Amino acid sequence: MDLKEKVAVVTGAAQGLGRSFVEILLKNGAKVALIDVNKSLGEELKSTLDQEHGRDRTEFHTADVSSEEDFKGVLEKIVETFGRIDILCNNAGIVNEKHWEKTIAINLGGVVRGTYLALEHMKKENSGNGGVIVNISSIAGLGPLPLAPIYTATKHGVVGFSRAMAVRILHIKHSISFVKEKAFDFYFSLIAHQQAVSTLANYGVRINTLCPWFVKTSLLSVMSSEEHLGSFFPLKGFADTMMENRGCLEADVVAKAFLVLVKDESKNGDVLMVDPEGAAFVSFPEPGKNMPSTPVSLQ
Repeated sequence: MDLKEKVAVVTGAAQGLGRSFVEILLKNGAKVALIDVNKSLGEELKSTLDQEHGRDRTEFHTADVSSEEDFKGVLEKIVETFGRIDILCNNAGIVNEKHWEKTIAINLGGVVRGTYLALEHMKKENSGNGGVIVNISSIAGLGPLPLAPIYTATKHGVVGFSRAMAVRILHIKHSISFVKEKAFDFYFSLIAHQQAVSTLANYGVRINTLCPWFVKTSLLSVMSSEEHLGSFFPLKGFADTMMENRGCLEADVVAKAFLVLVKDESKNGDVLMVDPEGAAFVSFPEPGKNMPSTPVSLQ
């Protein structure tokens, strides 16, 4: 995917990973709309970017991704200004185990909402140009982070949602008798073929997921905050040990991995993990075939 003159939208764009995503998109020729709930940081970054890239390359909007009204209104304004949306990066996220409803609303609800709303502007059946959506999960989306179970749940949800949006069941076999099949085998034998949603529904939009290791951003300080971890604060040493043993990533390294998911048009429904040892696409077991399992007798 050639990014020259493409229009990208990044949530949680004012700092941390979001800022790195914005910068690498601009360096590759895209125009970028920044969305963040922090108005002062967003306007400060916008001013910096204007000096480096010109005023017409970016715009900043204040919005809460957990608000349907906010998010929908901002995307409409972006389309009015730039005429299109080609790339969406659902990056906004928090760690707050005390106020877990808010964490779910932003980390998972914001991704779902952003994906659905952006598709209305991007999909070809609505006269859009297609494009790509990259949803930012975490290493906690691939395995449990004991000190942050709600954060873990939301990031697992991002992975599952993104993969499900990129793949759907196309045909179903109807000739199999339930009596002759184990319930588990029967369920998965219904899947005769899978096809990308973007092809089936004429979306023309790829959907991928990025799962980074701990990154040197302000979010790290939250991992040591009783205010945010609540009753799980005594487990903060778990994350400290992980980072001591393997280190932390620089944001620009994660941005390079993000760019792979944006530019490589062969990637749809893919999950890219990036950690201190490098980046790798995650392989998931195929349901009903090579899924690791241990038989259990129900007698």
